[in-house]
Amino acid sequence: MAEKPVIYVLNGPNLNLLGTREPDIYGSQTLDDIAGQLEDQAQALGVVVDVRQSNHEGHLVDWLHEAQTMNAKAVLLNAGAYTHSSIALYDAIKAIQTPVIEVHLSNPHRREAFRHKSYVGAAALGTVAGFGALSYTLALDAAAKL
Repeated sequence: MAEKPVIYVLNGPNLNLLGTREPDIYGSQTLDDIAGQLEDQAQALGVVVDVRQSNHEGHLVDWLHEAQTMNAKAVLLNAGAYTHSSIALYDAIKAIQTPVIEVHLSNPHRREAFRHKSYVGAAALGTVAGFGALSYTLALDAAAKL
């Protein structure tokens, strides 16, 4: 029996604080809650998710490289604040062939002006934003269909 395709779900800085960090913006679900929902959904879609979080930019870059090395089907990337500042993440996404889907709980375009530019989005295949935790499930559905 063939192994199920793997989709990496990479989360950047401060996402470990979901559930308590500005719940009016980011919701009350924790990252573990979201991971559990994604695992259930992945099983129904016939894929496996590998959910990770780091507050360190280099870890995210390394994991993007690893996704390609491990022949991941896709990557869902919520880079947090690195979205708006990281040329390193932009370069890492451009350097791999693995499709990357940018994910955001909030809609950056409805927030502060500095959040309107996305280096991640400029390199990613697509973006799902503004739907809270549903952004992840919508992105996973899209990734599974690639």
